[in-house]
Amino acid sequence: MNTSQWKPLGIAAALLVLGTAGCTDPTVAPKSTVTGANFFDDPGSYQAFLAKIYAGLALSGQSGPAGQPDISGIDEGFSQYLRLYWETEELPTDEAVIAWNDIGLPEMNTQTWTASSAMVVAMYYRIYFQVGMANEFLRQTTDDKLTARGVGSALRTQIQQYRAEARFLRALSYWHGIDLFGNIPLVTEKDAIGTTAPKQSTRVDIYNYVVTELNAIKTQLPAPGAATYGRATGPAADMLLAELYLNDSVYTGTANWAGALTEAQAVIGSAYTLDLNYHHLFMADNNTSPEIIFAITQDGVRTQTYGGVTFLVHASVGGSMNARNYGIDGGWYGLRLKPEAYALFGSGDGRTSTFYTTGQSVVVDTIASFNRGIASPKFTNRTSLGDSGSNPTFVDTDFPVFRLGEAYLIYAEAQLRGGGGSRAQALTYVNALRERAYGGTAGDITDPTLTLPFILAERGRELLWEAHRRTDLIRYGLFTGSGYLWAWKGEDPHGTNPAGVATAATRDLYPLPANELIANPNLRQNPGY
Repeated sequence: MNTSQWKPLGIAAALLVLGTAGCTDPTVAPKSTVTGANFFDDPGSYQAFLAKIYAGLALSGQSGPAGQPDISGIDEGFSQYLRLYWETEELPTDEAVIAWNDIGLPEMNTQTWTASSAMVVAMYYRIYFQVGMANEFLRQTTDDKLTARGVGSALRTQIQQYRAEARFLRALSYWHGIDLFGNIPLVTEKDAIGTTAPKQSTRVDIYNYVVTELNAIKTQLPAPGAATYGRATGPAADMLLAELYLNDSVYTGTANWAGALTEAQAVIGSAYTLDLNYHHLFMADNNTSPEIIFAITQDGVRTQTYGGVTFLVHASVGGSMNARNYGIDGGWYGLRLKPEAYALFGSGDGRTSTFYTTGQSVVVDTIASFNRGIASPKFTNRTSLGDSGSNPTFVDTDFPVFRLGEAYLIYAEAQLRGGGGSRAQALTYVNALRERAYGGTAGDITDPTLTLPFILAERGRELLWEAHRRTDLIRYGLFTGSGYLWAWKGEDPHGTNPAGVATAATRDLYPLPANELIANPNLRQNPGY
């Protein structure tokens, strides 16, 4: 639950900023119910505008939990940014399966989506909705406009920091864009609004732009601390750079393992420490964790949405599970583990203590049945003291986008791939995570076990359901093809008892939305679609 300086402002104030609606042209500014002439008369409007950009990661619309959606063409609860991103990263992999037959979901379980699949289309528009808001904030906070409005020096200094935060949030969404879709338009605050359809940029060009942006703003971002929890900080920029460099060989064709290791090392040397309680990272009071570097914040009273962590908590509960044990008023009978994910964990690994096995089978031979597959309620609306969150319907649990434990794993992988550093240090970092998981040294590994396949498996254990798995499998060359098969990979989502089949390498990218190709003649579809 977010308790940063944004809380007194309240999400309600942020929602007054823009009465937004989805659009297919990312050069069109979000539609507004207010004008620049009157809105910016209030000095607090700049903070409110920035808060809305942050809220775009957490909420689905203007009224919450439903009623005034940010984007159209899809049920509002399904359209929320984190929910969509989680589904695109987890459902097509060896980790998760969802029981529901709602439009757009069955094909996500099985890598059988098309250019018209609802979740794929909505994710694309969510990315550009965020980019559009960040661009508009930057347009409205230039020196010339601040001078024209008579903004004083103290507020100007604060706004410069806000601008850096807006650029970070734009960079985050552009990372998601190139990771999921490849070659997409690059639109910034410098592009004229509503003139011509944006041109398609290469993945490499956008990658280079994002890296340049992050390096430019790192020192301008707020310092880590309780007062800036949930906001972009310098270490958050380092962590995003580490993610980009870790996947550089995918995005540009040229590896940068040294860059990944250096950025991970910078994060490790900053203000964060491992949380002694692994499960605290996913509880309703995880805002007090010393490990979380950047979170999408949730609050059962102030940030009500049917997406986000509310979705992750409710959808993971069903069968004979008692919803009250998870601080909620009912389960949605949706998410379970695929058998390959369950098989990653060994005896004594405390990270499995939240798994629910009663009445659940390991085998997922029917997608639609919640009892087929082990339940994994990793996220819960209960606190580390055993109390329930503030609201049994909408959770208080924040989503850890970046945390120190992953920085340890990035260092280890980059070191093994030739990025420098110390192999002994890499082993120490990995064992620190395993000692937390096992409650002692019983799970420690020795040097010969520290291999790249082990790191991939350990990422599957440590970062289970944290929206990394698709990107990880692609980096290892295992997401598509026949080298690694798992239940329902490439199979008919309405079939039974699948073993998984090889999928085409073109599935390493999602298709650009079919309607977007019609609306913008400058775009070319990804191969194979």
